[in-house]
Amino acid sequence: MTSPRSSSASPGTPTGLEQQRLLVREARREMVRRHQAQRGDTAEPPIRVMARLVDDLERECTARRFDRAATRLEIVNRTIGDVNVRLITECEGEEGGPGDYRLLGDELGIALPGEDLNGYTASGKGYHWIRDRMTEAERQLLADGYDPRIYDIQGVGNPVLRGWLADDMRQWGLTVTADQVALGLGATDCIDKIFRGLAHFARRRDEQPGAVLFAAPGFNMPELQAVTHGYRPHRVRTRAEEQFKLTDTLLARHLEENPDITVVYLTATNNPTAFAYSPAELSALMAVVARFADQGRRVHVLADLAYIGTGRPADDAARMRALAAATDVAGQMIYVNSFSKIYTLTGDRFGWAVFGDTAFSVAMRSSWMNSVSCLPGEWQLRFMAYHALFRQNPQLIEKIRGLYGLRRSRLRHQLERVNEEHDLFAHVYLDDDATIYNWSRLKDGKDCFTVLEKTGIAGIPGSTFGYSDDYIRFSVGILPVVLD
Repeated sequence: MTSPRSSSASPGTPTGLEQQRLLVREARREMVRRHQAQRGDTAEPPIRVMARLVDDLERECTARRFDRAATRLEIVNRTIGDVNVRLITECEGEEGGPGDYRLLGDELGIALPGEDLNGYTASGKGYHWIRDRMTEAERQLLADGYDPRIYDIQGVGNPVLRGWLADDMRQWGLTVTADQVALGLGATDCIDKIFRGLAHFARRRDEQPGAVLFAAPGFNMPELQAVTHGYRPHRVRTRAEEQFKLTDTLLARHLEENPDITVVYLTATNNPTAFAYSPAELSALMAVVARFADQGRRVHVLADLAYIGTGRPADDAARMRALAAATDVAGQMIYVNSFSKIYTLTGDRFGWAVFGDTAFSVAMRSSWMNSVSCLPGEWQLRFMAYHALFRQNPQLIEKIRGLYGLRRSRLRHQLERVNEEHDLFAHVYLDDDATIYNWSRLKDGKDCFTVLEKTGIAGIPGSTFGYSDDYIRFSVGILPVVLD
């Protein structure tokens, strides 16, 4: 992403890889301009436009038989948030040591035995450990009277795993039981079921589902799900001065002015901004919800914990204790979590919901039964095996967190360097050492197409997250950050 350096005998004349990089850049310019010209002719959301642009560009480079190394250097897809452990190249310090992040694929049991992980050959120990633990988990369930191979009438998963997840919540001061936990195929699946269930309850009372308050910028998938189930999405635009966070003043005003709001979607650590709420800020928000509850208005708080675990442990624990301390609104709290981001297990779809009230949790089971009907047995066993893996090997959690921290730091440095060369950003924001993103403000007249054309880095425009396109989100996830 920097100007090519000539290394031939004829000064200034690029050869070999440098020449190939120049060709890729020209193809990049052509493709960006082509997509810009078609932008008004499509109803695709911005995230799809960028993903398709990058895909088309990579196909074009393949068709022109450009050098793959040149293509990798000049087209960097930072639209996707998820880490692909097979593509990890970072090795900090001794090969095979604690800073060799290439080993994560092997240690997590994702890499196949003998698979090449960028110069490291997977031993297969993790792969076989996961499968052996799945066998042990099935024996344990059968001994406890639960057969994962037959129909589960409850639809929320086996009680042993739900009990383990309830125990995990107690570390933050939340007193919950297995009956208050429901498993799902990822956090997104759980959120969909929650909206489905709440909307169903409203209609049984001859009421409309109402509105869901979403702070913008924010993760947009729940908004689309809410609309599907009949909710009115109510966006609240936050400000840079408050680090793009919902304040207690904003929340109180919007609840007062919009009596149809029945749910507040709250991300403790934000995607896309990578800023996180302080314990005091969360306590202030919960106090607003409690004040309206005292007036007879029940507003559910759907707390998305997808990135609790990607930042500093003490900070995450303090945030969670602040939410748990709001005992006067405990029955209105719904927590959703997953292994996707915190443990790089996106493809496995391990998620769960925790309800602050047992009776409410039991009532919500109809929503689970009316969607997946019965959770896959093999999937539950794998979920149990991974839960055991992280309980027994907490150093793996620290290693994943270390990889995220390394990539965040490198990406900020890279964006600052790129800005010196191309003058694209008005502000490259720092973050709260959490999530796997960077959220930055572009200069007037610049957009995500400009960034891709000039640098080869593909990000997602702010409009994807209910904000404006003078902001852009980059992910550190799927690809390493290469500083050349």
